[in-house]
Amino acid sequence: MGTRLNELVERLGGQLVGDAEIEISGVAPLDVADATQITFLSNPKLRSQAAQSGAAALILSPSDDKLIGADFRGARIVTANPYAYFARVAQVFAAQHSIPAPPGIHPTAVVDPTAVLAPDASIGPFVVIEADAHIEEGAVIDAASFVGRGARIGAGTHFFARVTFHAGCRIGARGIVHSGAVIGADGFGFANDGGAYVKIPQTGAVEIGDDVEIGANTTIDRGALSDTVIEEGVKLDNQIHIAHNVHVGAHTAMAGCVGVAGSAKIGKYCTFAGAAMVLGQLTIVDHVHVSCGSLVSRSILEPGQYTGFYPLAKNADWEKTAAIVRNLSAMREKIRQLEKTIKLLSEGQQS
Repeated sequence: MGTRLNELVERLGGQLVGDAEIEISGVAPLDVADATQITFLSNPKLRSQAAQSGAAALILSPSDDKLIGADFRGARIVTANPYAYFARVAQVFAAQHSIPAPPGIHPTAVVDPTAVLAPDASIGPFVVIEADAHIEEGAVIDAASFVGRGARIGAGTHFFARVTFHAGCRIGARGIVHSGAVIGADGFGFANDGGAYVKIPQTGAVEIGDDVEIGANTTIDRGALSDTVIEEGVKLDNQIHIAHNVHVGAHTAMAGCVGVAGSAKIGKYCTFAGAAMVLGQLTIVDHVHVSCGSLVSRSILEPGQYTGFYPLAKNADWEKTAAIVRNLSAMREKIRQLEKTIKLLSEGQQS
């Protein structure tokens, strides 16, 4: 199944240069795309490769079009953000090849009579849906998933196999939750009483907005009293942990293995690279970008890029550096004493 270039441009915008009737069958990287596929250029370092690509069409920026457009022999779509345009083109072709989930309830699913399901919702094999749950139009719940009491799943949201969505949790429209994710487990809440731990009931829930994607084996704990909140457009990679009462602002993205401790408040349009850690009770404002492996140990009140780790070194060199760091306080005192001594000697010479 193919799509003509002019159809793509009519649907997605951009400026088409070249043969509008070329039929495209799919997307491919610069180095392997053939005369039936479309590719894109978003990295300036790959301009020469793009110019020589065998693709039928190339998506590129206005500045790149001026530099290499004349050298590319196929058609071109000029747009301000080639990478985002490529993503939308890929969505078009993915939709063409996808197999729609059949509406209805699989015979092996267990659905409480008080649950409310839209007629076109798709409930897969061995799914369990408990009392008073609400599943809206076009939602898809794949095999062996669990939807707890009073939970709400918005229109067009897709749970892949083995998602656990606990009681009272809510997710908006067009969400994607990948396999193994657990939403609404108890947060880590305990009071210490003479060395013994007393469990604090976690009576909040998890509130998730529209257009949120949650990766495989990611966990989002329910709130202790109020809800844990994930606002609209948030993107969470695989194996992330969001603790109880965390608030993640709209359109923030987190890469794999990020951990956010309880009651941290994270702003909008932030990014967290892989394995970044955020301590509890902190506030992070909008438009903050945290590098991979960094530990956020204090609130961040100014937008920008933040990094908190030592560069990689040979182990022997790292041990030497660590020893120096441990002795910085003593070294600082010695320097202060030396400065005082030099000052006294200088004053003595002047007199």
